[in-house]
Amino acid sequence: MELIRGFNGLTDRRRGCVVTIGTFDGIHLGHQALLECLAAHGRRLARAAMVLTFEPMPREYLAAGDCPARLTTFRERWQVFERFGIEVLWLLRFGEPLRTLSGEAFATLLARELCAPVVVVGHDFRFGRNGEASAETLREAGGRLGFDTEVVAPVTLDGERVSSSAVRAVLSSGDFARAGRLLGRPYTMSGRVVGGERLGRRLGYPTANLRLGRRRSPIEGIFAVRVHGIAAGALPAVASLGRRPTVGGGQLLLEVHVFDFSADLYGRRIEVEFVAKLRDEARFEDLDALVAQMHRDAEAARTILKC
Repeated sequence: MELIRGFNGLTDRRRGCVVTIGTFDGIHLGHQALLECLAAHGRRLARAAMVLTFEPMPREYLAAGDCPARLTTFRERWQVFERFGIEVLWLLRFGEPLRTLSGEAFATLLARELCAPVVVVGHDFRFGRNGEASAETLREAGGRLGFDTEVVAPVTLDGERVSSSAVRAVLSSGDFARAGRLLGRPYTMSGRVVGGERLGRRLGYPTANLRLGRRRSPIEGIFAVRVHGIAAGALPAVASLGRRPTVGGGQLLLEVHVFDFSADLYGRRIEVEFVAKLRDEARFEDLDALVAQMHRDAEAARTILKC
C-alpha cells in the first residue's frame, strides 16, 4: 500500500482512484462494508482503491481535552487496510485549513484534485466547516462536479448499529467477545517492546512493556491476554494496562507477562489480544500484597486461557 501525505504528495499517477473518506477508528464491520464497496467499484472500473483519512482525527483536534479514546493507532489501521486490499492511503493533516473548508470546496477538491470517479461514504458522513454538509449533499455535489457517490447503509449486529462508539462501550464493560464481533476480529493493541525498571522481573513476573504515549486507551485494568508476534502461534499471558499506583507510576503503560517464556523481547513488535478482564487496577499497601495479588491474577488468567 502506498502512503501519500498532504496535497503536494498527490501525483497524476494517483489521480482517478475510487475513494472512501473517514477516520476509520477501529475499522469495525461498518467500516469494512465501506471498504468492500470501494473494492467492488475499483474492480468494476479498473481503478486503484484509495482511503482518504486524517491525522489527528478531527474530534481529537476539535475537542482535544475531551476526545474519545482511540481504538486503533495509525499503524494498526494501516495493517488492517492492507488486509482489505487498499492500494493507496491519502493522509491529510486535520487543522484550521481543513476545518474551515466549506462543504462545496471539499467536494470540489475531490473532483479537481483527485479526479475521483466514485466516492464511497457512510450514511452518517459529515464534512465541511462545522459538519455543514451530509452524504446527500455530497451526492448532489458529485452530480454537478462529475463523480458518483455511493452512500452505504448502516451495518447492524443483533439489532444494534455497529459504530466506534458501540465498540468503545462494550470494551469499557469488559465484553471482549462482543467487541470482537463488532470489529470482525479480536480487539488488540500492538507496539514495540521497550525497556522498563525491571521491577516485574524482581517480583517474579518479568514483563514486555508497551508505551501508549499520547494514545487514550478505551480500557484499563488487569487482563487475560494472548500475545502474537513472538512464536508461530499466540502465547498465553496476563497483562496490566494502567498507571501502577502501588509503585508511583504515572504514565499509562501496558505490561505483559507471558507465561513460561523467558527470551529477551526488547525492540520486538508484538500484538496483544485481550481475552477477558480480571479486575480494575488497584493500589496496594506494599509489594508483598501486590505480589500476592499478581499470583491470583496469573492463576485466574491461566484458568481462562486453559494453560
